[in-house]
Amino acid sequence: MKQFLLTLGVVALLAGCGSAVKLNDVPVEDKSGTAISQTGTEFFGTAVDQGNITSLESRNAAQHAAIVASPRIVYFDYDSFLIKPEFQSVVATHARYIMANKSVKVAIEGHTDERGGREYNLALGQKRAEAVRSAMGLLGVSDNQVEAVSFGKEKLAAQGFDEEAMAKNRRAEISYR
Repeated sequence: MKQFLLTLGVVALLAGCGSAVKLNDVPVEDKSGTAISQTGTEFFGTAVDQGNITSLESRNAAQHAAIVASPRIVYFDYDSFLIKPEFQSVVATHARYIMANKSVKVAIEGHTDERGGREYNLALGQKRAEAVRSAMGLLGVSDNQVEAVSFGKEKLAAQGFDEEAMAKNRRAEISYR
C-alpha cells in the first residue's frame, strides 16, 4: 500500500509540473524607455543609428542637463506625506529618466517646516522621502538607484513663520548624485 501511495504521489507531482503555457510565446513589454528595433535603437521614440555613439552621448548629456534643470521639488500639506496630484508628474518625469539611465543615482531628501520636535520632524521628513521613493518604485525605478534621507527642519528653504514660508519648507527634493 505504501508503494502504491508513493507511486501515486510521484505521478501527481510530475503531472503538476507540466504546463500547457508556452513561455517563449508570452509577449514582453519593455518599460525601460529603450526599445530595440530593426533599424537601430529607439530612444524615447526617436531612432538613433547605433554607429553614431557620439551623438547619443551628447543627446544623453543634453537630456541630463534638461532633467536636472526641471522641477525637482515635491511639496506636501501640513503634517502629511501624501503626494499631491499636481506633483505626480514631477515624480513620473524623474522616474522615466532614472529608469532610462541605469547608472544614475538619486537621493530623495525629505524636509519639514519648523513646527514640531526634532525627532518628529526627522520621522516626517523620512516618510516624505520614502513616499516619493515608493512612487518611483511603483513606476519601475530600481531600489538600488534611489536613497531616501530626512533632514527634518535642519535645511529650511525659506525663513519665516508665515504660512508661505512654512509651505516652501514642507518638501521632498530629488537630488542627483
